[in-house]
Amino acid sequence: MGGPVDRSWRAAIRGGLIWGGAAVFVSVAGMVEAFAGRQIIEGVVSLGMTLMLLLVLSAGYQAGRRRPGEGAFGAVLRGVLAGAVAGAVVAVFAALGMQVNLRGMLINASPVLFNVLTFGRGAGGLPLLVLVTAATGAFGAGGALLSGRPRGPVVVGFVAVIAAGLFQDLLQLLLAEGSVRPALRDYLFGTSGLLPRGAVSVFLLSAGITAIAPVRRAVVRRHIEALPEGSRRVLRMALVALGVLVLFLIPKAAGPFLSQVLVLVGLYTLMGLGLNLEVGFAGLLDLGFVAFFAIGAYTVGLLTTVGGELGFLQVSFWQAVPVAVVVSLAAGVVLGLPVLGIRGDYLAIATLGFGEIVRLLVLSDFLRPWLGGSQGVLSIPSPVLLGFEFIGPEQIFYLTLVSSIFVAFVAGRLRDSRLGRAWMALREDEDVAQAMGINLVNVKLLAYGLGAAFAGVSGAIFAVMVGSVFPHSFQLLISINVLALIIVGGMGSMPGVVVGALFLVGMPELLREFADFRFLVYGAALVMMMQLRPEGLWPAASIRRELRAAEEAVGAASAEVAAVEEPAGG
Repeated sequence: MGGPVDRSWRAAIRGGLIWGGAAVFVSVAGMVEAFAGRQIIEGVVSLGMTLMLLLVLSAGYQAGRRRPGEGAFGAVLRGVLAGAVAGAVVAVFAALGMQVNLRGMLINASPVLFNVLTFGRGAGGLPLLVLVTAATGAFGAGGALLSGRPRGPVVVGFVAVIAAGLFQDLLQLLLAEGSVRPALRDYLFGTSGLLPRGAVSVFLLSAGITAIAPVRRAVVRRHIEALPEGSRRVLRMALVALGVLVLFLIPKAAGPFLSQVLVLVGLYTLMGLGLNLEVGFAGLLDLGFVAFFAIGAYTVGLLTTVGGELGFLQVSFWQAVPVAVVVSLAAGVVLGLPVLGIRGDYLAIATLGFGEIVRLLVLSDFLRPWLGGSQGVLSIPSPVLLGFEFIGPEQIFYLTLVSSIFVAFVAGRLRDSRLGRAWMALREDEDVAQAMGINLVNVKLLAYGLGAAFAGVSGAIFAVMVGSVFPHSFQLLISINVLALIIVGGMGSMPGVVVGALFLVGMPELLREFADFRFLVYGAALVMMMQLRPEGLWPAASIRRELRAAEEAVGAASAEVAAVEEPAGG
């Protein structure tokens, strides 16, 4: 039986094979070729090659973790080995593809792909590919050797460079006006990506800020704690006012496109806050949540439309929104009644069926005279308040922002109330909650109803933003996206809902040219979240404590087992 050293080298080879296989998969999925047109650093590295090298970097990082008492040189050598093995796997695939036509089985195995993998050198680029991946594995191992404090700025610096190259069009658009900004744009960016000097500047600036921030934060905290209570209260109010002012100035600085993206993020945030009441607080999995979004949109559309056969009342938006909230709340209660005794996967299936029933009813010929059928509801007017018309994304942004703040405030008050504590008890153990005297019927129906009401607000804003409502706008994918952003942001966390919406809704909208790979990115993001941060990007404190406590217990048990087995294996 091999010793610890032999096992670590075998693990490095195995990791290289696995991550190399992942790089081949990303290549044949078409991502490397599709992203090769976007230059991260002009003339140096494209997004497609960056994606593949990140996988190799992960192989080197995994292989470079040192065992107790081991020197750094051996860990770096394992990283080199893992990177070289991963590169060899890709090189073998590229060599095979250049000799044999693989497009009958793998449609994306094109000459363009192999040209990217070999740096445009054909077969002569294969040794260079292995050399580059070996060096990348060494960098990954070096990252594993760094302690927590130096590693953070380095990682942030690299992420900032990739993000700047990824969003270069948007950044150049924002830097196009003014007296200083065009000069900064020309210093950082070339015609197709970051210039090398721009990449170095972005790396140093972001890494430096990340390194200095903890020290400055501690100094600022000490100064604030030394202030009298009255001064601290004034400072908090000033910071809140400054934050609100910045939020209200965003549309002016961002322009119509970014404002449209932020409006979509706001709509998903509203739905996420509603679903978070059900899933995050009460533990009631709901896959038909899009139905309440549709009900809110249709209610506002039918009450406000000014043309056609569906204009019943033609009231204003402000009069229609409370009706939409009440109707959505009632629909949530109606959904809750037949599923009160259902738990787990069966509950998810039942709510999924409700969402599909609502969509099919709207499409039915029976309700077409009242709901418009497949033709939908048209000519929905824009809201007007004191002569100000919310007509475009820059104006709708304010409506979404105020609604999100109000809904977040209500959700926060509910979380800290007696009802919120009853929801959390229900989430932990339904039988124990009932034994403690909690009325499960009332608690569940309130979770469904209030969550649906929040979704109704989102649907109402969506209706006036688009100006029309169609049944095909309310697909199952919306419910899945809302559930995914809650998981990624952090179950039961309201700031996590916002972060998840920015990550899973805002970024794909900004990268619309890569929308074909949205589901692949979603799946990869969810897998990585479950592995690296199972509690989410911004989790609730209670959930973070629960998950971290379980991880620490498992880690301690593994360490005890290893300590017992080590003398026997040595």
